[in-house]
Amino acid sequence: MSDQAGKVIKPPNTLSQKVTVGGPGAVDAAALERAETVISDLAGDYVNWAKDDIKRLEGVFADMKGGSGDNDKLAQDIFQISHDIKGQGGSFDYPLMTIIGGQLCAFIDKREKAVDAGAVEVIGLHINAMQLVIAQALTGDGGKIGDQLLTGLEKVIEKRS
Repeated sequence: MSDQAGKVIKPPNTLSQKVTVGGPGAVDAAALERAETVISDLAGDYVNWAKDDIKRLEGVFADMKGGSGDNDKLAQDIFQISHDIKGQGGSFDYPLMTIIGGQLCAFIDKREKAVDAGAVEVIGLHINAMQLVIAQALTGDGGKIGDQLLTGLEKVIEKRS
């Protein structure tokens, strides 16, 4: 890990900025507008989807903390759920969910030893951070809270890596 603080990069959130309109292989402007409307309509459902994913994370994490399973297997289950969270957040103006999910995936993927108490702590803090983002509706970069959250997670990962 570097000594630099985390930086939130907000990707464009409209399809029109991601596709070509007009010319060969281009998307029809009306189809693009319909697609953006569908995405906008789904945005209201995202928070519920995220809450469901977080509940799944909490369940797997409880098994991990309770020692009721193979922690390395449970870490892979957490990786899969976090990967889904990472893929959805930015599409619905929750880039912090994407960043936190990505950090958690990277942490799990890069570990070289079995899941120990330090790894369990890092995983738990990431789940708590996701809960906070959704509970506080921290859209966009999350402002000062988002910055503090990412900085804190980076320090914990650095300490435990």
